[in-house]
Amino acid sequence: MRPRPLVVFDRLDLLEWQFCQRVSRLSLYRPWRLTLQAASRLGDWPVWVLLILAQPWLQPDGAWRMLQYTLIAIIAIAIYRLVKTRLCRERPYITYRNGIQCNAPARDRYSFPSGHTMHAVMFSVLVAAHTPWLLPVVIPLAMLIAISRVGLGLHYTSDVIAGGAMGYGFALLSLYLMG
Repeated sequence: MRPRPLVVFDRLDLLEWQFCQRVSRLSLYRPWRLTLQAASRLGDWPVWVLLILAQPWLQPDGAWRMLQYTLIAIIAIAIYRLVKTRLCRERPYITYRNGIQCNAPARDRYSFPSGHTMHAVMFSVLVAAHTPWLLPVVIPLAMLIAISRVGLGLHYTSDVIAGGAMGYGFALLSLYLMG
């Protein structure tokens, strides 16, 4: 038996599906779709793992930052998985099969919240606190990752907003606890 999503998601789905449909239609343009797919793949894990591993070369206390970033990423993933598997919001391309096309592989069936956006925002805030000179690279990438999730038909806008809020909260928690 499939878990039943919250009623609030049914209402949000109806409010958001037209916007999501318009945004995902932009993926019909091959260069834009390829850009979104590349951003989404980078947001899977490679760019954040590279950022973590690069910490010893980016700042004097890099080994400590590497530990900090790794720990908060593990905590964020654990809580994110818990939320995602309990709330069970279907992805837009599943709910609206005829209106929203999926343009990238989904890791699972559910969309709320956006883990890609959570990590993009979390690491952007950490970069802002510790290596702000990297922001001209990290901010546009984080924005593209967030946009890609809706543009590829994988998430609703509210999934992305919730993922971003979670990422911001995890980053602040990390900065509060570990500096």
